[in-house]
Amino acid sequence: MASNTSGIQNTPIPIFKGDSYDIWNIRMRTILMSRLLWDFVGTGYNDADGDRVSLRDNRKKYAKALPLIQSVVHDDIFSRIAGALTSKQAWTLLQNEYQGDSKVQIVKLQGLRREFETIQMKEGWPFADFLSKVMKIVNKIQSYGEVVKDQTVIEKVFRSLLVRWVHVAAATEKYKDLSQLSYDQLMGSFQAHEARVNRGFQVSVEEQALQVREEENTGIVTGY
Repeated sequence: MASNTSGIQNTPIPIFKGDSYDIWNIRMRTILMSRLLWDFVGTGYNDADGDRVSLRDNRKKYAKALPLIQSVVHDDIFSRIAGALTSKQAWTLLQNEYQGDSKVQIVKLQGLRREFETIQMKEGWPFADFLSKVMKIVNKIQSYGEVVKDQTVIEKVFRSLLVRWVHVAAATEKYKDLSQLSYDQLMGSFQAHEARVNRGFQVSVEEQALQVREEENTGIVTGY
């Protein structure tokens, strides 16, 4: 029953086979939220709504959540949640098994926060690899239900760069609104600079700042 995803709209459903729970957790939570089902999974079902229309709609959504979770786990995993009567029970069973109970989760989350704060770019790491390592930690943190804002990640990346990258970060901070900066734009800016440096060009702080300012209205900072 785990591998059959027919009839569940057109969104690709990740089948959980027991590996990479953190990644599956995030993807599955996103799918549940997109279908307005996450509240029933995350907090349970409240049958106290006096509005009959809302109550009927909520009951329909509630009824969809558990079958959806059951359908996206491998048969070997399904046996572990077969006794769950609600989507919240099924989700909690998986979470406790693969992330630990609440006490264990708190300890793990504290460790991940510490790892996020202490990671630094090392000599020889391409920018893309460094950002990937940071995002891997962020994804694990978010799999525990804690939201990490894009701006928080970008500011952390800027604080953790090697010296030769600092002028790129400084120019980007000066001419771009970090709260509106996407990962694609961040990656484009630094990778373009990295490619130019690898070709033997030296770029001054002033040149980088000028380039960022000129491209401020294009939606992406390409850098030198």
